[in-house]
Amino acid sequence: MTTEAEPGQDSVDPPASGEFREKIWRYYREYRRDLPWRNTTDPYRILVSEIMLQQTQVDRVREKYHQFIGRFPDVRTLAEATTVEVLGVWQGLGYNRRALSLHRIAVQVERETGGRIPEDDASLRSMPGIGPYTSAAIQAFAFNKPVVMIETNIRRVYIHCFFGDRTGVADREILPLIEATLDRENPREWYNALMDYGYCLGSHAENPNRRSRHYQRQAPFIGSNRQLRGKIIRTLVQGGEMECDDLFRAVEEPGSMVEPVLTELETEGFIARDHDRVRIR
Repeated sequence: MTTEAEPGQDSVDPPASGEFREKIWRYYREYRRDLPWRNTTDPYRILVSEIMLQQTQVDRVREKYHQFIGRFPDVRTLAEATTVEVLGVWQGLGYNRRALSLHRIAVQVERETGGRIPEDDASLRSMPGIGPYTSAAIQAFAFNKPVVMIETNIRRVYIHCFFGDRTGVADREILPLIEATLDRENPREWYNALMDYGYCLGSHAENPNRRSRHYQRQAPFIGSNRQLRGKIIRTLVQGGEMECDDLFRAVEEPGSMVEPVLTELETEGFIARDHDRVRIR
């Protein structure tokens, strides 16, 4: 089914809505992906998966998710862990800032609610690393709430099915369609179904997200500030406290390049410095 929406369209007629839902459900019944975080409704495990999935492909998350849950099976064990322990398990997943956020969330939840992950948007978004989408995803997948949310796979589905060949499609045009077609009785499975269909579109056809107004190519990783940050964290996790000169040699970069990154990491709470020595905080 392809129904082109006009700019600003805020609804979809009932027959088209039903046809669209049946198309998505039919695909899902046959091609559902078996992902470990889909086999639980434990809010903590959903939280871990959603933080891990930020800006990271599912296949990379799958293995690391098992390792992380095996080491930190609940909020308390994560809250009681050291930063070094958390970053050590996280290595290989990238975007270490997410690990720090997850650790801080666990400490906050353990302190404020005795380990119970909240289910309301305001409480979730008060926590580090949780924005509008992650909050909505936790509400949908952990608590089966019929919230309206959009991410790359969901966006891909609606652009493909409702916007014909249009370019420059804005999320504000898509969100009313998501709300109009939402399965409010089973939002958890509905969003899983949408994501699987969107994943298929991204794998086997021209990516419809290229027609999104919000589409951006990811910057190259090799030689980036992000790569250097990762090397520094990995070196300190493995080697412990180090002299700065030893760290420069270990990451194979001059101090003039490493020093600004160390300042960033110190400001963000990753590391602590004592004169010429540096360690994970």
